Order: sequence, then C-alpha cells, then structure tokens
Amino acid sequence: MKNNSPVSRSGRFAGGPGSDVAQFTESISFDWRLWRQDIVGSMAHAAMLHRIGVLSRAELKAIVNGLNSIGEEIAKGEFRWRPELEDVHMNIEAELTRRAPAGAKLHTGRSRNDQVALDVRLWLRDEIVSLMEELESLQRALVELSAKNAEVVIPGYTHLQRAQPVYLAHHLLAYVEMLERDGQRLADCFGRVNVCPLGSGAIAGSTLPLDRDFVAKELGFVDARGKPIITQNSMDAVSDRDFVVEFCGAGALIAVHLSRLAEDIILWVSSEFGFIKIADAYTTGSSLMPQKKNPDIAELTRGKAGRVFGNLVALLTLLKGLPMTYNRDLQEDKERLFDTADTVRSSVRLMAAMLGHTTVNAKVCAAAAGDPALLATDLADYLVRQGMPFRQAHHVVGAVVALAERLNKPLNGLTLAELQSVDKSFGPDALKVFDLKRALAQRNLTGAPGTKEVQRQLARWRKRLSK
Repeated sequence: MKNNSPVSRSGRFAGGPGSDVAQFTESISFDWRLWRQDIVGSMAHAAMLHRIGVLSRAELKAIVNGLNSIGEEIAKGEFRWRPELEDVHMNIEAELTRRAPAGAKLHTGRSRNDQVALDVRLWLRDEIVSLMEELESLQRALVELSAKNAEVVIPGYTHLQRAQPVYLAHHLLAYVEMLERDGQRLADCFGRVNVCPLGSGAIAGSTLPLDRDFVAKELGFVDARGKPIITQNSMDAVSDRDFVVEFCGAGALIAVHLSRLAEDIILWVSSEFGFIKIADAYTTGSSLMPQKKNPDIAELTRGKAGRVFGNLVALLTLLKGLPMTYNRDLQEDKERLFDTADTVRSSVRLMAAMLGHTTVNAKVCAAAAGDPALLATDLADYLVRQGMPFRQAHHVVGAVVALAERLNKPLNGLTLAELQSVDKSFGPDALKVFDLKRALAQRNLTGAPGTKEVQRQLARWRKRLSK
C-alpha cells in the first residue's frame, strides 16, 4: 500500500519524505494520464457513498462539481501537477479537498490500491476498443490494396526462395487473417479487463456497507445482460495485473505481425524486387546519397517490435516474485503498459496510412511470377493425375529440373521428347501445365490462391469490414 506521500504520512510520520525519496517514488510524471479515469471513478464512488449515507446530497454535489472543474482545467492544460503529492490520485484529491471540504470524505472505504487498479482497468478498456478499431482500419487498407491489384500475380516464397505463384491479394490477405486473430485476442482480453475491483480496499475490503454492484454498474463493468462484474477476492483484486500482461502479450503478437508485414514491404520496395512503390510522404532520404528513398516507416515498425517485446518481459519479471498483496513494485507496470499501447497503436496507424499511399508495379510482378519453375509442383501433380505416386512424381520432376539446368533452358522451354527422356508418363498435354492463368484457376480449395477463391475472400473481407 502506498504510504509515502505528504498526505498519507501526516498521521503516522513526523515529517515528509526527503526530496530524493520524493523524486524516486513519484509517479505523477507518467500516471497523470489516468486523470479522466480517476475522476470518473471518484464520481461513481462518491455517488455510492451518498447512496449508503456517508455523504449528504450537498456534499455529493460539491464533490462532483469540484471534480468536474478539475477535469476541465486538466483538459485545458491549466492544472498544476504537484510532484510532492506523488501520484494522480493524491493530486486530484488534494485539490478537490482544497476547493470543497467534503472532498476529505471521498476516500472513505477506498484505498489507492483498489483505486489505481480501477483506473488502469478503465483506461485499458478504452485503449482496447480504440486499438481494435485501428486494427480494422489496417485490415481495410490491406483489402483495398488487394482489390486494386486483384489480377497481379507474384511468386510466393518459402525460405525466401521462389516457391509457387500466388495472387498478391492472397499474400496481403494473409495479414488480414493475422490481424483478425489479433482483434479476437483483444476482445477476449477485454472480458478480463472489464471487472470492477473498487471496494477491495487496501487488502481486506471495508467494514462499511459499500455497494460494489452499484459502482460497477455506474462505470460500465457489466456483462451482456447488464449484470455487474466485480472481483471476488480483495487480495487478488489489488495485486492482479494479469490483464495488463495479457494486453501486452496481445500487443507483442500484433507487433510480430506488423514486423513481418514490414519485412515484406521492405523487400518488395527494394531495387532487387521492385514490386511496389511507396509515396514520397511515407519515405525518407539519405543525408549522403541523393538517390536513396528509404522505407523508414516499415523499418521503424519492425524495430519497435523489440521494445514491445521488452515491455512484456519486464512485466512478467516484475510480477514473478511478488508476495501478496500490493507492493510498490506495481508502480512500474504503467510505463510498460502505456508504452506498449502507444507504440502498437502508432505503428498500426502509420502502416495503414503508408499502405494507402503504396502502388504496385504490375509489370515487374508479372515478370517475376512468369518464372516457369514456380509451376514445378504443378508438373508433379500432372504426373499424379496419370496415376504416379507423388513421391515418385516429385523425384521425376526434380530430374526434369536438373535436365533444364543442364540444357540452360526454362522448364517450359523443354520439348516433349526431352520430358519423355526423363519419364514416358509425360504426354503431349504436359506443357499446358505452364499456363499461369490455368494453373491459378485450378487452385480453388478454400483458402487457396485460386482465381475464384481469392475473389471470394476479397468479397468476404469487404463485407466483414464494412460493418
């Protein structure tokens, strides 16, 4: 339980903390961000105290008016934060009490332990909703880029080696699927964030008849039926930061997906690939080389993933050895949480904006996708249709590839006689395998990069994201 501020030390301690201690222990430099949630939570708590007879109607009105005026000043940047008051809670409460004597009653039945747990949950609920909306914006950017280039085919890669042909849209929609899972994880996380801890006190609740259900309803901690959701163990309630770790874990996985997308973009925009071009507004130049145009948004997104991972590890390390219940170590959770939310949200926003200003070089993509070696597996499938076991067909086509290399010919440049010199199973129609449009038209299993299937998936995502 926090007990180092001048306000909380006034009874037990003869004097305030030393200046070095105050500087070391303050959190107002970062937890000021919780001011809206702190005020909203305090208003709900005050309404409950009036409901149970602790505050008169006049006292409740004075507290609410005081909190509203403080909130207006903070929003305008006119409120003076006092580091000696340590945190956002004491800054607001001390100023409220100065303006309205009834403010001294506001902390009845409440500890900063359950107060900060409440504030963080309120703040994170809003962040999750905003991040989910921003993920959908990124999904829309990917779908729109796909739809604009629905006919473009590129090589698909494994081991960063050309593997099989795919529509560019199919490749981009893979990231849409990843982001969809990210959104589902956030929605699932929201359910565990949306639990009201207020009324747990410092560790053991209160002897006062606090109406926890009332506060939960006031603050929107309810299930789909409107039933209040409150914590069931006061010790767990004040020390639980699982929901923070869970969010940062979901954020870390979002960062992984953004980093993978960034890596593809960095490759595609390079001279070696040349598949895409990013608008000047979303690139930077070199201080030395005037010809350079660098994909810095993608590179920074890839780099920022590391700090998001670090935040998750820091939180896990912070929590792993803490005894019950509240320990001051938990003050360290907020900077990690805030940084993850800020970093992931900004990365999502910038990636969406950059993709909206990206164009595709269809000719370069077509040239790369025209490599007949990409259809070697299709040639093996041809032999399978002739009744040959796939392992044998794989071996035969491998021999065909080796022959083409010896003759310095592309696969589709081999004659029927040359194919049959490897295996007599090849018929006159074998070379039709190398018709790219025909090959893609045959890939119509659900989830495959077939022509009709990619169009179906594009339509599905457009419908899903238009809601």
